[in-house]
Amino acid sequence: EAASLPDLDLLHDPEDELLCANLMDVVQATLGRAPLGAKRCSRLLMPAQLLAQVRTELLRLACSEPCGLRGALLDLCVEHGKACHDVGHIAVDPAVVPTFQLTLVLRLDSRLWPKIQGLFTSGPAFTPLKLSTGFRVIKKKLYSSEQLLIEEC
Repeated sequence: EAASLPDLDLLHDPEDELLCANLMDVVQATLGRAPLGAKRCSRLLMPAQLLAQVRTELLRLACSEPCGLRGALLDLCVEHGKACHDVGHIAVDPAVVPTFQLTLVLRLDSRLWPKIQGLFTSGPAFTPLKLSTGFRVIKKKLYSSEQLLIEEC
């Protein structure tokens, strides 16, 4: 009797898993030095739950691409209110011609603490800002005229 693998195991690529882990490190470093235009130095913190969700979503969106995650360009944005701030652009593998572009839109945590924590410090200070677990990913294929794919998580 032959054993069958679940469909997801067939799409599983260990190289993409490792590449995605490295990409998440780069994303966190980019967020850590994001200029938000405020007087205070800020560092955006990515909760573990958000990190896991983004990683899963990026791998899912890359599995149907010819070069997998290696063919991705990642634009990183942070949404606060109605404004969307461009934080960085990452070529996942600069040696590969990109086949698709992902725009990852993260949101600042809208709970009260980030809004009032500045009241307790004076002058320029390090202000960590936590990101919400909600995010949006926009996928655009660079080799096709297909419509945009927008995933809201």
